[in-house]
Amino acid sequence: MKEFKHFINGEYVASASGKTFENRSPVDNSLIGQVHEAGEAEVDAAVRAAKAALKGPWSKLTQKQRAAMLNKIADRINERFDEFLAAECLDTGKPRSMASHIDIPRGAANFKEFADSMSHPTEGFRMETPDAKGAVNVGHRTPKGVVAVISPWNLPLLLMTFKVGPALACGNTVVVKPSEETPATATLLGEVMNECGVPAGVFNVVHGFGPNSAGAFLTTHPLVDAITFTGETRTGEIIMKAAAVGLRNVSMECGGKNPGLVFADCDLEKAVEGTMRSAFVNCGQVCLGTERVYVERSIFDQFLARMKEEVAKLKLGRPEDPDANFGPLVSLEHRDKVKSYYDLAREEGATVEIGGGVPDMGAELNDGAWIEPTIWTGLPEDARVIREEIFGPCCHIRPFDTEEEAIELANDTNYGLACAIWTENSARALRVAEQMEVGLAWVNSWFLRDLRTSFGGAKQSGLGREGGVHGLEFYTETKNICIKL
Repeated sequence: MKEFKHFINGEYVASASGKTFENRSPVDNSLIGQVHEAGEAEVDAAVRAAKAALKGPWSKLTQKQRAAMLNKIADRINERFDEFLAAECLDTGKPRSMASHIDIPRGAANFKEFADSMSHPTEGFRMETPDAKGAVNVGHRTPKGVVAVISPWNLPLLLMTFKVGPALACGNTVVVKPSEETPATATLLGEVMNECGVPAGVFNVVHGFGPNSAGAFLTTHPLVDAITFTGETRTGEIIMKAAAVGLRNVSMECGGKNPGLVFADCDLEKAVEGTMRSAFVNCGQVCLGTERVYVERSIFDQFLARMKEEVAKLKLGRPEDPDANFGPLVSLEHRDKVKSYYDLAREEGATVEIGGGVPDMGAELNDGAWIEPTIWTGLPEDARVIREEIFGPCCHIRPFDTEEEAIELANDTNYGLACAIWTENSARALRVAEQMEVGLAWVNSWFLRDLRTSFGGAKQSGLGREGGVHGLEFYTETKNICIKL
């Protein structure tokens, strides 16, 4: 049986309390192993190790040397690709075909990309002074300090390294609290850090839950200088309250109820393919995924028919099944949540176009967290299924008549993370994108990411931006040095 320990100051350590919790496979609910739950002592040790490392050998490295080390980490992840792939699929149940093309390669690439892009641009201004001799102002960036990384379970390695990569590139140290559902790849990454010569204390991992556990102990620790979080909006609100004590910096990417807008002048097959991915990839467990689809009325029936055809082709199965392209949800608890929305949709009057229940996977798999990919029509916009984030493989498709109506419907939500716009009219594409109340607007694409661009949400979908210079602003402290001439 596997044992997932904390990684603190370069060593794997157990919880002093002896407290552990089970890590179970979402595929069949079999026991993967025991995870050590961090108490205040373990979190304090991790944070203090990270704080001490800021003054150690890590602080003496040049930007070029740090970049070389991060590139080495990326290379080592790729060298141990099969191990990371197995760990990721064991925790999440997702198909190996997906994880091998997205999760692990992108997780490694985050170190390379940010190593190359997170240089420290500065600013300089000459100013006049009363004595006519002048002064020069120079901007100087320093690491923020100890960064708490609270990462989610849907893309465990990718979304964790999306934060750890730029944090380390800027010279910070980190304490990672991965989701309790997916401890494996964060734990394994500790081995890679040691293999690549990362100084002890620079990268730390503590396991546990949120309230009265590792998450709460970490976000309230007075020696944590900044907190970056991906997860539910409600959890984000709790973290913001914790960060208010001591005025720590926060960056948050929270929930979404993302719209897709499909205009009659779109390339229909591209729109179907893109909407299929945005609604159903990773079993719908993607913060950027599309749960509300608005289709111009003249092509509504055709679009709906094609979507149903493609959903019917999805093949559920074990991660190692080469033909499977659809896995289980991350846990039985999450399956129960998603299933409750499936039941609610019927109560609210939805027409279930396809799916809507729990599939029969056979005796070996029926104990797993399986759910059917689902499409609804016919719901009013005030239905809870339309208003609330589900985070499962489902979407509601509704017709619209005018561009103005589509924009109004899309923006009528408390969330504002992302949207996808499908049209071959470039003027319309830009016009509509500019009016979307979101942090990311894709046109004729979805999940296409240049890591130099800003990433984050509007309204209740988040706070702050990361990526490129935007991440540089979060992960560094800027000091102005004024030199009198």
